[in-house]
Amino acid sequence: MFELRRPAAALLAAASVAGMFGAATTPAQAQTIKAVMHSDVKILDPIWTTAYIQRNFGYMVWDTLFAMDEKFEVKPQMVDKWEVSPDKLTWTFTLRDGLVWSNGQPVTSEDCIASIKRWGAKDSMGQKMMASVAGFEAVNDKTFRMKMKEPYGLVLESLGKPSSNVPFMMPKKTADTDPNTQIKVEDVIGSGPFIFKADEWKPGEKVVFVKNPKYKPRSEPPSGLAGGKVAKVDRVEWIAMPDVQTQVAAIENGEIDMIESPGHDLLPLLSKDKNIKLFDSNPLGNQYTFRFNSLFKPFNDPKIRHAVMVAFNQEEFLKATIGNPRYYKVCKAPFVCGTPLGTDEGMKDVLNGDTAKAKQLLKEAGYDGTPVVLMQSTDLQVLTNLAPVAKAQLEAAGFKVDMQAMDWQTLVGRRNKKDPPDKGGWNAFLTSWVAADILNPVMAGFFNASCDKAMFGWPCDATIEKMRDAFAHETDPAKQKQIAIDLQKYWVDHPTHINVGQWYQPVALRTNIDGMLVAPVPVFWNMTKK
Repeated sequence: MFELRRPAAALLAAASVAGMFGAATTPAQAQTIKAVMHSDVKILDPIWTTAYIQRNFGYMVWDTLFAMDEKFEVKPQMVDKWEVSPDKLTWTFTLRDGLVWSNGQPVTSEDCIASIKRWGAKDSMGQKMMASVAGFEAVNDKTFRMKMKEPYGLVLESLGKPSSNVPFMMPKKTADTDPNTQIKVEDVIGSGPFIFKADEWKPGEKVVFVKNPKYKPRSEPPSGLAGGKVAKVDRVEWIAMPDVQTQVAAIENGEIDMIESPGHDLLPLLSKDKNIKLFDSNPLGNQYTFRFNSLFKPFNDPKIRHAVMVAFNQEEFLKATIGNPRYYKVCKAPFVCGTPLGTDEGMKDVLNGDTAKAKQLLKEAGYDGTPVVLMQSTDLQVLTNLAPVAKAQLEAAGFKVDMQAMDWQTLVGRRNKKDPPDKGGWNAFLTSWVAADILNPVMAGFFNASCDKAMFGWPCDATIEKMRDAFAHETDPAKQKQIAIDLQKYWVDHPTHINVGQWYQPVALRTNIDGMLVAPVPVFWNMTKK
């Protein structure tokens, strides 16, 4: 961790910011919001990757058929009306009038069908839904049908999924891209409230969006990710600024308007500035997660993965990254404390930092000293210190660990590789999920254990998949909860990942910025600048 303020560093930071932006502010710039996001944008495809910066990018550019409001209820977005047949086997969706792409072409049923198929091939929740889909039919340009093999209880929850991967609607030409191949920059043609300015995109410097004059918002007031998406500023710039001291100097001087993820140790400093406010846009918070690669030794053995869960202690991760207990919570519940499925049943003997027991379990499992290639993200402050804590706890339990440092975007690319760990692959990494992504076993991507169809890490466990299927098809909430508990108890002994604590991240805003919404994703519609 670094000190709250070093005068010389602060002066240098302020000088560099002034040089970057210039001192003058013109009336035209008053309609521009300049934000420092948690990561730079080097990838444009929010279906190809689950990384949150690409999800954030997606919400700027594209829209969705349904969306989740601030009460976690699913509401129509691009859809005007829908109906389901009495036998629950046919869903019919009709689009709103006036929907066009940013190039002026109308949004059609064929576009939506192709978009659902591409998303459903990659997303954990989408895969479950698509397994029950018999096919699609375009009735006309604005109406299409989704025909089911069997009734499925999570159709609207899937199409209104709030976070990675989000079922964004894209033109058919874009959506026809192989889901394992990134879309091209020229195919970023949006249906949302902003337009991506590809000609101004400079990776490592800035990403620019302008108001989409062709976008037709809903008439309802905004709520969470639902309702009217009214762009009230002309332009949004995401400024790449990895140094936290530079970020603070920039927002103090009014050179930027927002920091999405300010360092937690700098929050006391920011809170004392009368021109800055801290806004809690995501009250359910986030969950840190340690992800296994189940394809290779040593984590192809569930007994060894369980030993890691026994060895880990959540609070050490949280202290090293967040520090202030006001912004973190020790929480064993994999489906998030404070939610309907948030329980620690079956987890009494894990996440207690029991090094002695972990050593014994490793011995019983026959661990042979295979090094664990642990990827460390170094450019995102909320992630940087996680891997060193994991390394220390793994080594205390008897593992050999090869920790390899890299920036987050490099990690995002490498985690998709199935190469052996000693040939450019990996064994483990740490990341974070927003709570809205992991509220049940179907939504939570790291519970997907469908082998090659699973997310990076590729766990293969028929028992987990059978339970996830049962949850998806059950409509009784009480029975769903029992299925989730039974799955959790099994998962403790056959983990696909490990949850290592719950944490909270306020956004720093200049006080002249209003209208930021309470939502699991930072969105820029409804925001104004005085």
